[in-house]
Amino acid sequence: MAIIGNLISRSLRIRKQFTVKLGTPRQYQLQVLHRLLEKAKNTQFGRHYKFQDILDSPNFMAQYRARIPVHNYNKMHGEWWHKCLEGDDNVSWPEKIKYFALSSGTSESASKHIPVTRDMLRTVKKVGVKQLYSMVNFNIPPKSFEKGILMLGGTTSLYEKGDYYEGDMSGIQAKNIPRWFRRFYKPGGRISKKPNWEQRIKLIVRKAPQWDVGTVCGVPAWVQIVLEEIIKYHGVKNIHEIWPNLAIYIHGGVSFEPYRESFQKVLGKPITFIETYMASEGSFGFQARPGTKGIKLVLNAGIFFEFIPFTEDNFDADGEVKPNPKSYMIHEVVEDVEYAVMLSTCAGAWRYLIGDVVKFTSVKEHEIIIVGRTKQFLSLCGEHMSIDNMNKAIDTVQRKLGITVKEFTIAGFPYENLFAHRWYIGTDDVHVDTNKVREIIDQTLAEVNDDYAVERTAALKEIFVEILPNDVFIEYLRGKGKEGAMNKFPRVMKGEKLKDWERFLQTRTVANGK
Repeated sequence: MAIIGNLISRSLRIRKQFTVKLGTPRQYQLQVLHRLLEKAKNTQFGRHYKFQDILDSPNFMAQYRARIPVHNYNKMHGEWWHKCLEGDDNVSWPEKIKYFALSSGTSESASKHIPVTRDMLRTVKKVGVKQLYSMVNFNIPPKSFEKGILMLGGTTSLYEKGDYYEGDMSGIQAKNIPRWFRRFYKPGGRISKKPNWEQRIKLIVRKAPQWDVGTVCGVPAWVQIVLEEIIKYHGVKNIHEIWPNLAIYIHGGVSFEPYRESFQKVLGKPITFIETYMASEGSFGFQARPGTKGIKLVLNAGIFFEFIPFTEDNFDADGEVKPNPKSYMIHEVVEDVEYAVMLSTCAGAWRYLIGDVVKFTSVKEHEIIIVGRTKQFLSLCGEHMSIDNMNKAIDTVQRKLGITVKEFTIAGFPYENLFAHRWYIGTDDVHVDTNKVREIIDQTLAEVNDDYAVERTAALKEIFVEILPNDVFIEYLRGKGKEGAMNKFPRVMKGEKLKDWERFLQTRTVANGK
C-alpha cells in the first residue's frame, strides 16, 4: 500500500508544476462576481436589485456597491432567507434550498439557518482539492496520503424539516463526500450518523485502534478532548501509540495558539498543523505555505470578498455596521489593518457580513489571519482589545507558568465609576497563582496593545481573574445543546449572554455547596 501514497504524492507534485496562474487577484474576483450576478439575475433578490442593470453597467463593480446594501444575518434572513425555509425557490439563488447549515452560534444565542446550495457544496469540494494540491509544500510523508482521515464534525443524520434538512455544516459536507473519499473517511458512515455527540465519541474512542489514521480534522477544543479520551481509555502514553502514522492536524474555527502547548502533551512525535478558514457560509481558504501563519484566500471558487475597515467610522460600540461603509476589494487592501469580512456567495448571500475580523499578513499572497469577531471584542473605554490580543495573553500565561488553559472568556463591566475586565480561565492545574496570572495577562496586553496600555493608566481601573475547572466550560455548552462538533466557546461575554453565564456560575456554585 505504501506505493499508493508515493503515487499520490508524486502526482500532486507533477500537477503543481503544470498549474499556471491565469489572472490577477482582481481579475479572478471580478470574474467571480460577474458569474454570481449573471446566475442570480432572475432570482427574487436579483430582480429586486436589478442585477441585469448592474451587469450592463460599464463599471458593474461600482454599481454593485452602490445598489446592494450591506447585510448581516438578521437582515438577510428577515428579508429573504425566511422564504427559503417556508418553501419558496429562486429566492436569492436559482434553486430550491435542500440543506440549511445551523451555525455554532458564538455570537447569537439562537442558531442561524444558512442556505447550502448545490453550487456551494461543489465549491467546498473545489477548495478541498486545492488544499490537497498545496500539501506538497509541506514536509508530509508520502504514506500519509493513503491513511484514514478522522473528521470530528457534526452528525450526518440531519433533521428533516418538511422540504429541507438542517444540521451542522460539517455534517452536511460529510453526508455529501465523494465516493472515492469514503475509503479514507473516519469514523465512517455508521458512527457519523449517530445524532448524539457523546455516543459518537464513545464509539470513536473504542474503535480507534482499528483505524490507521494519518490526518485529524476539527475544532481544537473538541479534538483535544477526543484524543485525551482515546489515550485514557486504552491506557497509552500518547496518541501515536494508537495511530503511529498520524502526521497532519487540520484545524479551524478558532485560533490554535491557546491550545498549542496543551496539544503537544497528547502527541508522541511532531506533526504538521494546517489551518483552514471554513464557516457555515462556505470554505474560504487554507494555510498554503509552511512557516507562515497566513491563510491563503481562494479567489476563484464562487466567493466574492469585500473588506470593511473595522473602525469606529464603520462599526458602532456593539459591533454593528453603520450605514454605507466603504469596502475594499482584494487588490485594494493593505497589511496590518483590521477588516471585517463581507461575502457574496453561490449560496445566495449578498454583501453579507460573516462576523470575522481579519488582518492581511501578505497582500501579495492574499493571506490573512483571523484576529477576532465584530461582536467579540472589548472596548469599554477605548482599549480596543481583540481576540488576537487575548489569545496572546493566554499563550504567555501558559508558557510562563507551565499550565494548560483549554478555554477562557472575558467580560467587561463598570467598576468604581470607571471600568474593569474579568477573565474566566479554565485549567485543571492545581495551585495556580491567580495574582501571577493577572500580572502576566496585564503586562502582555500592555505590550501588544498601545490603547490598552493607555487605558490601564486611565479608565480601565482593574483586572480580575477567576480560575475555573475546564469542565465548567463544557457543562455550559452542553446545557445550551452546543456540545461537540463545530461549537466554540465565546471569547467575550456581553449583554444577555454574560448575564446567562453569571447565572450559570452562581447556580453551579450553589449546587456544589460553595
